[in-house]
Amino acid sequence: MKLKLDNLEAIASRAAVPSYRREQLSAGIMHFGLGNFHRAHQAWFLDQLFDTGTGHDWAIVGTGVMPFDTRVREALVGQDFLSTVVEQSADASSARVTGSMIDFIAPGDSDAIIEKLADPAIRIVSLTVTEGGYFIDPATQAFNPEHPQIMADAAAPAQPKTTFGLICAGLERRRAAGTEAFTVMSCDNVPHNGVVTRNTLAGLARLSDPAFADWIEDNVAFPNGMVDRITPATSDRERKLLADEFGIDDAWPVFCEDFAQWVIEDNFPTGRPELERVGVEFVSDVTPFEHMKIRILNGGHAIIAYPAGLLDIQFVHETLGHPLIAAFFDKIEQQEILPILPPVPNTDLHAYYLKVRERIANPKIADTVRRLCFDGSNRQPKFIVPSIADRLEAGAGVAGLALESALWCRYCYGVTEGGAEIEANDPSWDRLQEIARAAKDEPTAWLAMDDIYGDVAGAEIFRDAFAAALSALWADGVEAVLQRYIDNTD
Repeated sequence: MKLKLDNLEAIASRAAVPSYRREQLSAGIMHFGLGNFHRAHQAWFLDQLFDTGTGHDWAIVGTGVMPFDTRVREALVGQDFLSTVVEQSADASSARVTGSMIDFIAPGDSDAIIEKLADPAIRIVSLTVTEGGYFIDPATQAFNPEHPQIMADAAAPAQPKTTFGLICAGLERRRAAGTEAFTVMSCDNVPHNGVVTRNTLAGLARLSDPAFADWIEDNVAFPNGMVDRITPATSDRERKLLADEFGIDDAWPVFCEDFAQWVIEDNFPTGRPELERVGVEFVSDVTPFEHMKIRILNGGHAIIAYPAGLLDIQFVHETLGHPLIAAFFDKIEQQEILPILPPVPNTDLHAYYLKVRERIANPKIADTVRRLCFDGSNRQPKFIVPSIADRLEAGAGVAGLALESALWCRYCYGVTEGGAEIEANDPSWDRLQEIARAAKDEPTAWLAMDDIYGDVAGAEIFRDAFAAALSALWADGVEAVLQRYIDNTD
């Protein structure tokens, strides 16, 4: 059964479908980056809210600036912007058709995008543009005004090409018309994503119009938020599973785990949907939740990813079936990460870690190790290095985290222990591979990447532990080094 509005009544016997009708919805949110995570998270939460009979003026208009966005649009236009979200636990799967998106402006149609951004009905502009999409220095998290795309938008602010250039143009038009500024809400896995978004947006504006940059800082809200749901990429495997198990023909379905969390600071001057009705937590300070998730889950993903990648393990759930990787994960989490995390309101950190472990082991997700290994140059400074810095500040050991860093370096060399070539898996792959090959003989060459390691590279305890771990990986192999770390009780 082809997924489209006219077929929803028939599809209702196979999957949950919206109880609301498309004509009941009007746009209140414009979203950049309509990938799988957005459709399994923000769009999914909104769909549930709309099903309660409320919030119908908060529907989504999507857009983007990347070639990927064009491919997603081509798929979704043909099915009336509907998406099938398949939630998977270890024991069961359920499908839900979501209808919270009502339009998708073509990437590249800057005039239409800016016109919609200027529409007073749009009160929130949200983003999922990946960790690397904020034009920031990975080590300092400061805005990078010298990025070529930023420099191009600063030189021609009326013809923007980037997401941030388009948002600036929309805000400039609202300012000129006397229209209240929308809230800008990042939904990316970036520490203090609201602060980072503000710094990038105002930083870009300041390059061409300092007064406008001041206006942005004074008038635009940027709530920080923590988002969480494991959502693999879609392939023909997922399309076939949906067709076989639910009889639905969806050009770009979304498969995800049956866990979702969204904690966000309640800072929306122009209003917001009542998402607390469907489980979203609104708080005054998201920082402790953010630290918990980024360091336990995302840091945990990095811990298992690189040894698994080097051992030719394909799927994430298989990693915890390997006794050494499982023990490596457990020891770092319990001995090096959990002890330095601040308390989180109404949350047991050890129980959260156990839930993360359960989620990683879910065999239905079929998330890939390669996906977790991707983009370490942006992810390591956010997910691993802060834990190293906090351990060093506390005078505590960093043997496990240093070994994780060494495993990443060994992975970037580009060959698994089985001799298979590791294809480019980072926007900076050529640079990383060159340095990883130099580090085989001189390990500290890897730590000289100041944009990744910053000040922690100067700490003797970390530097020595990293060098010893990398040398041991080359001399003895991944499994032997993991075993020694696990057996060491110091």
